[in-house]
Amino acid sequence: MHELSLIQNLLNIVMQSASDNGIKKVSSVALVVGENYGVLPDALDFAFHVLTQDTMCAGAALVVQKKPLVLRCKECLAEFSPQGATCRCTYCQAFRTEVVSGRELYIDYYEGE
Repeated sequence: MHELSLIQNLLNIVMQSASDNGIKKVSSVALVVGENYGVLPDALDFAFHVLTQDTMCAGAALVVQKKPLVLRCKECLAEFSPQGATCRCTYCQAFRTEVVSGRELYIDYYEGE
């Protein structure tokens, strides 16, 4: 369950930034999580609520925006979301593709006062 360490690192960033900006209480944290990043949304939520206890983020809402996996075909340059387990281009059927999005994990924003 690497979600605990991911959330701990993200919370450290949020709390340091909030402290640097004079924010005493964080009310929400928004994350962007790629579909192919390999985390479980329920585990992120669980880790967030456990690790925020007795911190400036206690009671804050965790907002998770999922970003779909998008591939670009190296043959025809079309971008598409793969269907099922295959990464074959849906336009020209080539197998050579690269990831455009869907592997990211970052803090989009946080709110507080």
